[in-house]
Amino acid sequence: MKKILFIFILISITSCAEKKSTKSEQIIKYYEGFKNSDYNQIKRTISDSLTIIEGDYTMAYTPESFYNQFKWDSVFKPVYKLVSLENENKQVVATVSVNSLRFEFLKNNPLTCKHKFHFKSGKINKIETLDCIDANWEIWQKERDTLVNWVKFNHPELDGFINDLNMKGAIDYLNAIELYKKSQVKVIE
Repeated sequence: MKKILFIFILISITSCAEKKSTKSEQIIKYYEGFKNSDYNQIKRTISDSLTIIEGDYTMAYTPESFYNQFKWDSVFKPVYKLVSLENENKQVVATVSVNSLRFEFLKNNPLTCKHKFHFKSGKINKIETLDCIDANWEIWQKERDTLVNWVKFNHPELDGFINDLNMKGAIDYLNAIELYKKSQVKVIE
């Protein structure tokens, strides 16, 4: 009888010690996954369905399809920095600064944005971009459009990279940037 009581007490203590991660802890783990290039860590923080809203764009992902987004993003060698976390009406707003080769080309590096995180059953199920504090969208659009038009004329084999959100599209995007930069150096010389 004493053994059974001891096991019951031990199980009770252990289950009390294993508390669910808080929302803030989940967000920290989510960004640590990006920092460590560890998609499995990210996957453990997201729900079976993840919706990302950026301006007029709404993108729905499963953990498997979000892995493709992760791989696309990784081509640009991003460095994520979690600047702050604030609680707002059952959601958490994270301010995140990201440096990347793509943002550098688009002359918006780092890009610092506020994201509102929504949760379902303790996992991230929606991320809304609220505001990109230091973004200059006019310069972004000018640089992007210049690259797209240059590629159409000079390297049509890469045309369409801007809308190709898989690994090949990201590699083509990076190649387009490098080819464009080389062409500009030749013009200056």
